[in-house]
Amino acid sequence: MQIVADLHIHSHYSRATSKDLTLEHLWKWAQIKGVTVVATGDIAHPGWFAEIQEKLETAEPGLFRLKAELAAKMAEEVPPTCRSEVRFLLGGEVSNIYKRHGKTRKVHNLIFAPDLETVARIQTRLERIGNIRADGRPILGLDSRDLLELVLEIDPRCHFIPAHIWTPWFAMLGSMSGFDSVEECFGDLTPYIFALETGLSSDPPMNWRVSNLDRYTLVSNSDAHSPQKLAREATLFDCELSYDALFAAMKSGDPATFKGTIEFFPEEGKYHVDGHRKCGVRWHPQTTLAHGGVCPVCGKEVTVGVLHRVERLADRPEGGRPARTHPYLSLVPLPELLAELYETGENSRRVQQEYWKLLGKLGPELTILREASLEAIAAAGGEALAQGIVAWHKELAPAGDTTCVFRDSAFADDVAKTNLAAILEQHGIANVRSL
Repeated sequence: MQIVADLHIHSHYSRATSKDLTLEHLWKWAQIKGVTVVATGDIAHPGWFAEIQEKLETAEPGLFRLKAELAAKMAEEVPPTCRSEVRFLLGGEVSNIYKRHGKTRKVHNLIFAPDLETVARIQTRLERIGNIRADGRPILGLDSRDLLELVLEIDPRCHFIPAHIWTPWFAMLGSMSGFDSVEECFGDLTPYIFALETGLSSDPPMNWRVSNLDRYTLVSNSDAHSPQKLAREATLFDCELSYDALFAAMKSGDPATFKGTIEFFPEEGKYHVDGHRKCGVRWHPQTTLAHGGVCPVCGKEVTVGVLHRVERLADRPEGGRPARTHPYLSLVPLPELLAELYETGENSRRVQQEYWKLLGKLGPELTILREASLEAIAAAGGEALAQGIVAWHKELAPAGDTTCVFRDSAFADDVAKTNLAAILEQHGIANVRSL
C-alpha cells in the first residue's frame, strides 16, 4: 500500500500553535493534503492524551482512527474528491536541555509508542523528571541518550528519531547547542538510532555530504504548528498499513518499502543561512566568515545556519552522495503557486477560491502536485494556471536559463516521474536544476 506519512506535528497544547490543531481538524486536513498516516503529536502532554483516548479508536496494529461520530461531523468540510482513510500514530516531540562535556545541549527528539498503555507509562516516568503539563512539547532536563534509554525500558517497541537535526538552537547537530555526530549524542545507545529527520532547512543532498550519516534513513515531516501546514514535508512508503511495518521500512531503508521523501525547499527554511532575523541579516557562509561572524547591526555573533553547519561537518563535496540514497521530491505548496500566479496573498479570497476549486475537481493537494496531468490542471483551473506553473519558475531563472518546480537529483535518470517534471518536458525544458 502506498502511504504518505507526516510523523512530526503538534497539538493545540504546544506553544505558538493554532487552536485548530485538534484531532478532528488534523483528520480533515490530512485528507485535503493527501496524507494517509499522521502522528498525533504531543504524546507527553496529559491533556492531549486525554483527547486522544476520548476521540480515537483502534484501527490496524499500532494505528488509530477518528471515531465515526466525530468524523461524520467533519465530513462535509472535506471535498468528495479528497475523502480517504486517515490513520493516527502515537508520537510526539520532547525538548531535552542538559549539560554534556561542559556545554549546554538543547536537542529535540521524537518518540513513538505502539499503544495507549505505553504512552501512559511514558507520561508517568517523564512527570517524575519535569513539568509535562505546561507545553505540548515538554522541556526536560534529561540527556537525549537517557530519554532513549527510558522509552526503550518502558517498551522496546518504542522508537526514537532525532528531530530536525540541523536546526541551530535545538537539534542534535545544531551549530549553537548540538553535537558533531550521532555517536557523540547517544553513545552506547547509538545502534538504536536508525532514522534522522532532516528538517525544513536542509534536504537529502545536503545530508549526503556527511558520510557519518550514511547508515541512517533520512525522513521528512512537516513539524506543523497549524493543520494547513501538514505535509509541507512528508515521508513516502509502500508497505502494510501498521506501526511495525512503517518503522521496519525506516529501519531497513529497503527501497521496496521506503520510497523517499517530499521536501520543502531548504532555501525557504528560516534557519538555512546565517544571520539575525531581528537585525535583518541573512548571510551565506562566505559572508559570515568575511565579517568574522559578527552581526554589523547589534555587534553580537550571528547564528550559524544549516548551510554553514553542513559545510563544517561535510567530508564530501557538493553533489557527492553515498552508495545508498532514496528518492526525494521538492515541491512548492499549491497556495504559494496560486499566489504567485495571481499576484496576491496566499490567504486572499481569489487564491482560496481557486485552491478549493482545484481540490474539488482534481483531489488532494499532493495528488495535484505529483500526479495530475497538464491537461487536467488546465481543464480544472484554466490554461493560465497550467502554463503559470512553468512560467512562474522560468521568471526565477537567469536569462537564457531554465529552472523547475522541484529539485530532484534523486530522479536524475527519469525526471518525468512526476507531473511537474512532465510539464517541463512538454515545454521543452530538459534540464532540471536547483532553484
